Amino acid sequence: MRHIARLSDTEFETVRTMFRDVFTAPPWNDDWSDEKQLTAYIEDLMLNRNSCCIGLYENDELLAVSLGSMIHWCSGTEYYIFELFVRRGMQGAGIGSDFIKQIVDHVKSIGVTHIFLATDRDMPAYKFYLRNGFDVLQNHVSLVKQF
Repeated sequence: MRHIARLSDTEFETVRTMFRDVFTAPPWNDDWSDEKQLTAYIEDLMLNRNSCCIGLYENDELLAVSLGSMIHWCSGTEYYIFELFVRRGMQGAGIGSDFIKQIVDHVKSIGVTHIFLATDRDMPAYKFYLRNGFDVLQNHVSLVKQF
C-alpha cells in the first residue's frame, strides 16, 4: 500500500539522485551536471525552515517526491510546490495522481488552504496538473529578468 511521509534530512542523497535522474531525462533535459549547483538547489528546497518535503512510498521504496514550503499568505497558509516528480520508469502509471490526492488530503488536514505551483505550458506536467484539479490563475503572471 502506498503512503506519504515527510522526508527527512537522511533522505537527502536519495532525493538528489532521483531528482537528477528524472530532470536530466526527456522531456525536461535539464543540465544538472554541476554537482555543487545541484546540491545547493536541493539544500535550498529541503533544508530551509519552511520546508515541507513529502515522499510517496510503497514498501519502503521512494516512488515520488514533492519539494515544497509552507508559506503564510494573507488568504491562508499555502503549500508551495517547487518540484514534484515520480521516479523515472514509473511515470504514466497513475502514481503522480495518487500522490497529488494524498498531498491534498494531508495538507488540508494541517490547515493549508491551497496549493500553489508553477509549470511550463509546453511540458506534460501542465496537462497532468489540470487533470488533477489545478486551475490556471488568469491574473497571475510569472516574470524573469535574465542576465
